[in-house]
Amino acid sequence: MPGGEAVADDGPKAAPEHLDRPLPEGVRRRVVGLAADALGGIPSADLPASLRQYAKFTPARRAKYAGTALAAALEADPVFRLRIADRLRLGQPDLVTALESGTVPGAADPMDVAAGAYLLRTVGWTRVVVEAGEEVERAGAEGAAAEAARLVEKLQEELAEVRATARADLDRQRAEAEGVRKEAESLRKRVRSLESDTRRAQAESRKLQGELEALRTAGATERSAAESEARRLKHRITELETAVEAGRRSAREGRTVEDMRLRLLLDTVLHSAQGLQRELALPVAQLRPADLVDAVAPVSASPNDVARRGLAEDDPALLDQLLAIPQVHLVVDGYNVTKSGYPALPLEQQRLRLLGGLAMLAQRTQAEVTCVFDGQDLDVPVMMAPPRGVRVRFSRTGETADELIRRLVRAEPQGRPVVVVSTDKEVADGVRQAGARPVASVLLLNRLARA
Repeated sequence: MPGGEAVADDGPKAAPEHLDRPLPEGVRRRVVGLAADALGGIPSADLPASLRQYAKFTPARRAKYAGTALAAALEADPVFRLRIADRLRLGQPDLVTALESGTVPGAADPMDVAAGAYLLRTVGWTRVVVEAGEEVERAGAEGAAAEAARLVEKLQEELAEVRATARADLDRQRAEAEGVRKEAESLRKRVRSLESDTRRAQAESRKLQGELEALRTAGATERSAAESEARRLKHRITELETAVEAGRRSAREGRTVEDMRLRLLLDTVLHSAQGLQRELALPVAQLRPADLVDAVAPVSASPNDVARRGLAEDDPALLDQLLAIPQVHLVVDGYNVTKSGYPALPLEQQRLRLLGGLAMLAQRTQAEVTCVFDGQDLDVPVMMAPPRGVRVRFSRTGETADELIRRLVRAEPQGRPVVVVSTDKEVADGVRQAGARPVASVLLLNRLARA
């Protein structure tokens, strides 16, 4: 058939035969391979629609990816099958001629014979395909049996070699095991010796650690005792130095202090007398002639009437009356007042707020004002500038503010008016016995709030 385009009208007609079993796998692979090789030489328009997408593939890829499609097209499309047969006629003309003449070449490959008969559909092609498949199966079975026999023989030889090698290896391993056993026994003896030495070393180490710990404990105890004794002696030295300095200062200023106390007492008596004169409305001079003239004088209530001067304990006017006494000394228990009036503030803010109010009070009343704070829990001295007109003192280490207040009261001469502001009952009782006038903290708070 020139060009392989069409089947000649006078060519041999394939018998209308049908294969009653599946195409043998070997024959199928050969037919698909022939079709995949010939597919590239057929125009795309002459190809079945299912195979056109594989036309540009290589033959190997066609056989791999289009094998099923090729087999289906060969079975269902006689025209396509004959085109592949024409390609086979060009490639193996002798085989095609023999098949068309009804003879089977004896030297030809059974797969090529079966593939050619399937494509050409010559008379008796189904028999040729079946016989070729059976022959291939027989050849495969015989070959498999021969291969199995060769494999068994080879395996037997290898087994014999493995057994010989295993016996040699076993003998060698036994010898090595014996050597390892002897070496392990030697190592076990050495390990037992090392373990014994280790236990002795550990026991000695524990003993030395116990002794070291005991020495450390003793040293720490001695050091603590020495530090405690040193602190005690240092404190004692400080006390003695303070006492010596106080004695020297008292010796130097003893006379001056006594003079000051006497002068202060005289000033207090003088001013008290003047205040009493004003309080009782005593005449400050002799009667004048006009005082003896008979006439009716206007009657008015005296502002100094004792009944009118009765005030409540929390009335700020009471504090004003006390501070109006000449030479009065106002002593304030600082934290007792601040913690009663504004406890939520920090201590520094409490001090500043109280001292600010006391400064204004001292300026208005001209009274001597001393504010005492508890300083025994302070880590460092308080750095502050006392306000004008207010004396600020902190208690020493080991002393409370209450004790300092009592010392301040006892330092005043007998007869000088001293007012102590504190809600602490113990402080109030103590200063009252010393001759001072205690008032509650709320009285000062009310007076400062009014200002």
